Amino acid sequence: MTLPTVLIADDDRSIRTVLTQALGRSGYQVRSTGNAATLWRWVEDGEGDLVITDVVMPDENGLDLIPRIKRIRPDLRVVVMSAQSTLMTAVKATQRGAFEYLPKPFDLQELLSVVGRALAQPTEATVSVPEPRDSEERLPLIGRSPSMQEIYRTIARLTTADLTVMINGESGTGKELVARALHDYGKRRAGPFVAINMAAIPRELIESELFGHERGAFTGATNRSLGRFEQANGGTLFLDEIGDMPPEAQTRLLRVLQEGEFTSVGGRQPIKANVRIIAATHRDLRTAIRQGQFREDLFYRLNVVPIRLPPLRERVEDIPLLARHFLERARQDGLPSKSLDQGAVDRLKQHNWPGNVREVENLMRRLAALCPEEIINADIIAAELADAVPPSAPVVGAVAGPETLSRAVERHIKEFFATHNDGVGVTDVYDKILAEVERPLIRMTLAATRGNQIKAAAMLGLNRNTLRKKIRDLEIPVVRGLM
Repeated sequence: MTLPTVLIADDDRSIRTVLTQALGRSGYQVRSTGNAATLWRWVEDGEGDLVITDVVMPDENGLDLIPRIKRIRPDLRVVVMSAQSTLMTAVKATQRGAFEYLPKPFDLQELLSVVGRALAQPTEATVSVPEPRDSEERLPLIGRSPSMQEIYRTIARLTTADLTVMINGESGTGKELVARALHDYGKRRAGPFVAINMAAIPRELIESELFGHERGAFTGATNRSLGRFEQANGGTLFLDEIGDMPPEAQTRLLRVLQEGEFTSVGGRQPIKANVRIIAATHRDLRTAIRQGQFREDLFYRLNVVPIRLPPLRERVEDIPLLARHFLERARQDGLPSKSLDQGAVDRLKQHNWPGNVREVENLMRRLAALCPEEIINADIIAAELADAVPPSAPVVGAVAGPETLSRAVERHIKEFFATHNDGVGVTDVYDKILAEVERPLIRMTLAATRGNQIKAAAMLGLNRNTLRKKIRDLEIPVVRGLM
């Protein structure tokens, strides 16, 4: 039986040697070269069952070689490696027909697994997707950490699909940027991208905002209004903070996803829903499901492809790239040019960044606008970060006592306003915050009394009927003796 042959093109001799030895031990024949011309000659001659190519080679870009290979040998799988670990590299590799993209340095076992899958899978017709026009100078996402590389690869794979995506991440991690990248580099890029923040819309207006309304549908509806589903027709609808959607709107959205059509408020004629849904939340929806705050069936409809955006503290190696990117963008926007010395970079990496990428951007723009020095050092960074810490917040590195309830509530309220753009467009804040405090208070009191509502009411200082009403309104599950 003839062994499969793998063709390798990489101008780094040490990488070629490592791959040749590893693939040889795994039962493959290997031919390797340091240039694209030799690789192309082998392909033209009908050699090889699989190609592994670097992007940057002395005589030609490996990405430019892929369409040529696909034209003469559409069944030949191509695996791309690159030290240019950016979103655009992953997207271009996928959209030009690569079977897989691996950032350097790669894991050898992962590469061997990719080779095995590539040779084992049946050949399918290559789907041609027009490439995005954006240059790599204005990348939507910045970072070369392993976690960001995995996100790039996921986005690249999704550019040839039209699946529903759920993005989860803390405030400031860039959830909308990922949603826009999925749209801008995907099959629906010619259509509109429409974003709506579910937490910023009054409950009574959510259905009208999503599905539109007819003239006379309610008081003040003097004209027919298009909802976001119709506005996004043929494109992408981004439902931000989906975890804050009220139950009645969740039911309506689930029906639309199941049936593929909807009616406007006050309307009777069904309207076809021709949109790709991308949802995002900073909340743990599985916990919300257990607490009865989010529909489980809607969660599984939305969570077809989950993407978790890591907080900045989990990808510290990306902080210098982000800081320099935002300083350069500030310069392009007309602010003075600034640079960071190594001490400043080290100090930035020590910070916890509770505001994530958004906090880095704000700091860099502030320094570009207000710092008189052209070179920013560690002392300047330390002073700015110290000024940014609220008086009630513990100083990083200081010995702090237990967090008081008042301080915890204050911290969560600040996070709430930061998540919702400083409260712009948010209503019922008082009721929402009280509900967030009341729910765990009543739930934990019921747990302490093992579901005995009489004892719980006495502990809380509430009338028993008042407690029952709160349990019902807050949808708190009660199981006597099992709490």
